[in-house]
Amino acid sequence: MPLHAHLLSTPDDAPLQQLRAKLHPDVILTTGDLPANPAVELLVTGRPTREQIEAYPQLRILLIPFAGLPAETRTLMQDYPHIAVHNLHHNAIPTAEIALALLMSAARLLIPADRALRQHDWTPRYAPLPATLLHGKTALILGYGTIAAQLAPVLEALGMTVLGIRRRHLEPDRGIYGLDALHDLLPQTHALIITLPGTPDTTGLIRTQELALLPRGALLVNVGRAAVVDQHALYDALASRQLHAAGLDVWYQYPTSPDTYTSTAPAEAPLHTLDNLVLSPHRGGAGRHPEVEILRMNALAESLNAAAEGMPIPHRIDLQAGY
Repeated sequence: MPLHAHLLSTPDDAPLQQLRAKLHPDVILTTGDLPANPAVELLVTGRPTREQIEAYPQLRILLIPFAGLPAETRTLMQDYPHIAVHNLHHNAIPTAEIALALLMSAARLLIPADRALRQHDWTPRYAPLPATLLHGKTALILGYGTIAAQLAPVLEALGMTVLGIRRRHLEPDRGIYGLDALHDLLPQTHALIITLPGTPDTTGLIRTQELALLPRGALLVNVGRAAVVDQHALYDALASRQLHAAGLDVWYQYPTSPDTYTSTAPAEAPLHTLDNLVLSPHRGGAGRHPEVEILRMNALAESLNAAAEGMPIPHRIDLQAGY
């Protein structure tokens, strides 16, 4: 039986051609505004409206074409329990790469040294800024999933011990634990790397108490969601040097329009004033970068083909848990 799938947003020509070339023959794909086709069974969009969901009486799958679950989509789809919700994890590779870049930059405090040398100041060479080595240290990945699968082998190659925390499929013999182990693991964690989604259960998970459990001089990297870490507790830990340094690619405040692109503080706390913080403007998923769009189309084709073949579709979302 054919699978009728519809993308509400039309990709650029080259990615769309690539997607069509990879599709199973039984996938009938349409794109753009709502088509007059009540046979659509799979809808690809991240933030559907109620009108869009109800336009397709045979709809049984909503596929979000990016990682995560927008809060408004979670609320809406709870009214349609017969529709399975999935998303894509195509950006695990670029997100893992920026996590690594932030970790290494924070460990060596590269930003202050870069800033000094741009002013022809070589002082950091002769009176070095404090730095910490990664080799021989322990990294804890909070949210051990597809990003961690890319990042962990690289950290191990650098000589780090890698531990993980995730919600299910625990493997204590491999150092993968449940959330109840967090406070036990933090005192042995030299680099806390956060890849968690933003949900009511993860908001504020890392506060003053958790940061104080880390060894003094630890590192923190967040490429998940900013709200997992209390921003004021993070500021205090960095300012007091409880944390050696941190790197963030996710933020507490974002521009709301092009007019505010150049005037929006990333947080209420004055994190931007700290020399031991590396700031990245949420580039981990790499947006519409051509290479990442190739990854997106490949992942989308994998999901559509699985649906057409009656196979399990990757990355089903638990609406109650929020990811």
